[in-house]
Amino acid sequence: MKNTVELEFNDVLAVAEAARAEAQRNQWAVTIAVVDAGGHLLHLQRLDGAAPLSAHIAPSKARTAALGQRESKIYEEMINNGRVSFLSAPEVQGLLEGGVPIMKDGRCLGAVGVSGVKSIEDAQIAKAVNEFLNDDLLGAVSPSDVEGQGRDVSMREALKLG
Repeated sequence: MKNTVELEFNDVLAVAEAARAEAQRNQWAVTIAVVDAGGHLLHLQRLDGAAPLSAHIAPSKARTAALGQRESKIYEEMINNGRVSFLSAPEVQGLLEGGVPIMKDGRCLGAVGVSGVKSIEDAQIAKAVNEFLNDDLLGAVSPSDVEGQGRDVSMREALKLG
């Protein structure tokens, strides 16, 4: 029998905080969605000024990235390169750049989807969560632990890692 790793509540909050901090650092009004490995919505935050439609697009991008276990950009590129039949694939709707899987030890734990600015900027925000995984920080801090409330800080800064 295999053991599995899952996103816990504090992990979801930390992942969402990393994405939010990147968006606010760049003054981008976006919606951030976090889903589990099955594409089920765990967190949704529409930042001030984000278009209401982005609250529908971000979860779709996240779900696509989680179910496919790859960035949603891959599907957008496939379609743009002429494989339009992929538009009929079941259960896949967020076929735009901005959905990024949350990977740990080669396994997909879920995904982050962002919508509200240019697709490449959405992806930049979503990829900010990789900082946690690359440095094995997932679950190491909760947003309520962040010092300097009232100003934007990166999770690295909150952990005093530089």
